[in-house]
Amino acid sequence: QVRLVESGGGLVQPGGSLKLSCAASGSIINIYRMGWYRQAPGKQRELVAELRSGGSPTYADSVKARFTISRDNGKNTVYLQMSSLKPEDTAVYYCNIRSWGRDDWGQGTQVTVSS
Repeated sequence: QVRLVESGGGLVQPGGSLKLSCAASGSIINIYRMGWYRQAPGKQRELVAELRSGGSPTYADSVKARFTISRDNGKNTVYLQMSSLKPEDTAVYYCNIRSWGRDDWGQGTQVTVSS
């Protein structure tokens, strides 16, 4: 059983920053991809950032130069540092971890950017 626990969401003013965390626990072997998605009301879930083992991170055009994805291998944790936040970044953010034989999702954390 694998469990992903997200944290770090909340309400922030435009221009502010937040850091999301997603910690994986349980029998997880050979993580090869970690990613963050988001889903705004009335919109489809979209990929925000991903990090593949041995590769460079990739980002959606809308968040390039503002968001940074990183991982702590020792803790099986993936982070999303978000800066210069805009109202259009408001969404539920989900982490996704793919490992040998598994594709796991977090429960989602709300990020609201508003003054």
